[in-house]
Amino acid sequence: MNVSAADLVAELKLLRRGRGIPAPQLAERAGPALRAVCRIDEDDENAEVRRKIGDCITEWAASLPDDLRVAVLAAFALHEEARNPFYQDRVHWLASKLERDDRTARRRIDEGIEQLAEVAIASTSESEVGEASYPSKSWHTEDLRVTLALDQPVPEVFEFRRIVADADDIAELDLALTQTDSDYRGESIGDEELRVDVFHGGRLTGRVMESSDRVGLALRLPEPLHKRSRHEIGLRYRGEFKQPHFVCVPRHPVDLFDLHVRFPLPMPVEVVQLDRVFQDDASDEATRGLSLTPDASGEIHVQFRRLAPGFAYGVRWKYPDPGPVT
Repeated sequence: MNVSAADLVAELKLLRRGRGIPAPQLAERAGPALRAVCRIDEDDENAEVRRKIGDCITEWAASLPDDLRVAVLAAFALHEEARNPFYQDRVHWLASKLERDDRTARRRIDEGIEQLAEVAIASTSESEVGEASYPSKSWHTEDLRVTLALDQPVPEVFEFRRIVADADDIAELDLALTQTDSDYRGESIGDEELRVDVFHGGRLTGRVMESSDRVGLALRLPEPLHKRSRHEIGLRYRGEFKQPHFVCVPRHPVDLFDLHVRFPLPMPVEVVQLDRVFQDDASDEATRGLSLTPDASGEIHVQFRRLAPGFAYGVRWKYPDPGPVT
């Protein structure tokens, strides 16, 4: 279905009325344009429709200026401080938040919804291209959120992943983690070098070396997934980083990869974003990317969308040269 920004704006303005996204029977109020861009299926229950629309609006709003982002989230009752059951009350809350009158608050909401629709149309077009280029016959990752804490005695990686089954009877996930270190030379990376803990979502049933630096993991799910069903898993990895980079090299398509990295003191002198590079080039300083600056807490935050299987996405860092030993 071809969706125009005007169609989407009209449907969003209708949806903001009353209770907004928490409204009962939301599935009946979601129009065809919104259903298309949020990938709502005909058989989706009301709770699933609410989740999809809420996730979409929140994701699209993240790219808006702060005042418009707050305006949009408040309008649809997605802002934690604006859960009022009546639209007019949410408008009044926004006016107070912006220190403006209600008329100005309504204008901000309208402006935010118009920009929101533009972001939605652009992201939908890119997503359609990504799906055509990287189809999946088993499962793909809808959302991958990773936090890497390098300031711990042993670096830790927390991974939370939501996967979608693209076929019936998906009972096991074939995951993998690259531990870049030429010293292993194809030997098995044991628990002492890489500890893997499952917090929720399944049980590890296998661990093999797929290459000299890539560990394959088999995660048995609690029960087989049916096509289009979703499942969430939580993992923790602990191990030393022998090379100064962290990348995701997906075997299956990934819609969104959200990465936080926390560095210890002293801060690295350079942090580079790596976007769709060859895995072997991730450690090559000749491979350049967007320069990143850690914040006051020593953290960086990057996002990647529509990751192509086989390519690397992440960050590389460089610490000051320790200089000659005296």
